[in-house]
Amino acid sequence: MDRPRRTMLFIPGNNPNMLQNAGILGADSIILDIEDAVSITEKDAARILVKSAINNLDFYGTEIVVRINPLSSAFGVKDIEEIATVQPAALMIAKATEEDVRTACEMLAKIEDEKGFELGRIKLFPLIETAYGLENVYSIIKSSDRVVGVLLGAEDLTADLEVKRTAEGKEIFYARCKIAAACKACRVDAIDTPFADMNNCEGFIKDIQTAKSLGMTGKAAINPRQIDTIHDIFAPSEEEIKYAQSVIKAMEEAKEQGKGVFSLNGKMVDAPIIARAQNVVKKAKLAGLL
Repeated sequence: MDRPRRTMLFIPGNNPNMLQNAGILGADSIILDIEDAVSITEKDAARILVKSAINNLDFYGTEIVVRINPLSSAFGVKDIEEIATVQPAALMIAKATEEDVRTACEMLAKIEDEKGFELGRIKLFPLIETAYGLENVYSIIKSSDRVVGVLLGAEDLTADLEVKRTAEGKEIFYARCKIAAACKACRVDAIDTPFADMNNCEGFIKDIQTAKSLGMTGKAAINPRQIDTIHDIFAPSEEEIKYAQSVIKAMEEAKEQGKGVFSLNGKMVDAPIIARAQNVVKKAKLAGLL
């Protein structure tokens, strides 16, 4: 984790007004979508618009990710050929498989070589939204060093599983756990699926809290109004930061005294507690809280 990805905000790739304002909305990452948000007849126009936006607009340091069409479709290969030339931070591959990731990686390497770009600069975000993708998510991540995170696409996944998508999200409990574990094992980000009901504020908050409790590290958003709530929940709390700092301070004092084991507030502190504290401090720094 080299940058915060608490929020990844979807922006339709064929909407000039939304593209123009995307950089000031406060999301950690922006997903310029040329897949589901764009009709078949507008794919070419959307590619041109997204390329122009990346080349000419100021996104104020926001990470730019472009969601491309599945490589099994008639558009995915051309998406890579066109979009890679303007060097977005990453491409998000819809309905990703291991073969898709390897193909994208080979295409990107060729384009980077031909254009004189830094090799490996453009990263990959597999979108897990099929039963096959879910059961093979670890292998998909390991297919390329370019993979920096995974996004759970619950709408397509539940359709593939032939189950009903609900606000409570019981049907994606297994998917969240499996993706979070695979991402932790590979040290990449696990981004949760968007919450679609903008009028269900209580359900939205519960949904974020559930995702965080299961190990997801961030959440996709479909409306700028969702950003602050997601940031608040995924960022370490003031209490968590203070405790983490006290653990690290006690650890450093113990080291100076040559102690391998120490206690804090009457409780023994072991390696997992230290690792958790260090992770909290790192997240707080990335979020600008320290």
